[in-house]
Amino acid sequence: MTTYRAVEVAPDGSLRLAERELVDPAPGHVRIKVEACGVCHTDAFAVHPHPDDEPARVPGHEIAGRIDALGEGVTRWNVGDRAGVGYLGGHDGVCDPCRRGDFTGCQDQPVTGVTVDGGYAEYVYARQSGLVRLPEQLSAVAAAPLLCAGFTTYNALLKAGVRAGSLVAVQGIGGLGHLGVQYARRMGARVVAIARGTGKEELSRQLGAHDYVDSTAGDVGAALQALGGADVVLATAVSGASMTALIPGLARGGTLMVVGASFEPMEVTPFALLSGVIRITGQITGSAIENEDNLRFSVDQDVAAMIEQAPLADAAAAYDRMMSGKARFRMVLTVA
Repeated sequence: MTTYRAVEVAPDGSLRLAERELVDPAPGHVRIKVEACGVCHTDAFAVHPHPDDEPARVPGHEIAGRIDALGEGVTRWNVGDRAGVGYLGGHDGVCDPCRRGDFTGCQDQPVTGVTVDGGYAEYVYARQSGLVRLPEQLSAVAAAPLLCAGFTTYNALLKAGVRAGSLVAVQGIGGLGHLGVQYARRMGARVVAIARGTGKEELSRQLGAHDYVDSTAGDVGAALQALGGADVVLATAVSGASMTALIPGLARGGTLMVVGASFEPMEVTPFALLSGVIRITGQITGSAIENEDNLRFSVDQDVAAMIEQAPLADAAAAYDRMMSGKARFRMVLTVA
């Protein structure tokens, strides 16, 4: 076998099936035979029109498969090992952020599916420091969306200081939020789901929410204060304005943790920050070892993504379904 199938971004921004040459992995890298790859909203960073002379990028950063070949210098992994790759493709270990232990801030870190080719393919190449060991209890399809969507919400809740008894509000019951509700509940929090309308109330309660707030029915901040004030609000919706409305719902010392990637500004007064001692921050996934913690927690606590599957050849349709918001709630490409 000298070539493999991959779905790449054409110059007009569409996704097309192509043949790529199968080569040996570079030093410090491995080659992975892909079994499943999640379709994430962040793939939009790669799927856009570009000049003809720009390399045709292969999207996808929720990759689950088995190592097929080792590059020179790879010592902690073996051919046949199950491995995943997430959004951050592995730190270099020598830049200033890495030397201070900030591996997610590495200045020479590939962004899987954006700055290097990703997992909409039969094979992918990855830096060994970015590899995530997959638990045997998780199938490749089940593991794929947990490597980014799951990890993003899990690690954000941890970094926000969620503890047993915290009141945690999860805004947006979609690809990220439906996982955020599960993680928060399994961490021992009292969970409030926030969504537009009442259509997702029953599902939210099935996922583990104790309370539900319809954001179209009134003042969301007041509704959260009526429940005692949120120690943490996990904001997953891609809307700066909707996040602004959540700030008055924070308890004193509360945290608004932003994981929804929006370019819209939020508004907050200095007085609100000072008087409430509140914190507004964000979280972009984390390190590979933290992702392994996430997968172990997911297995132990039975956290699972709601998934729709599609074959690799239907990647364009799967991507469009995800971008339209019609997917319930994660699209996963399966690779034979």
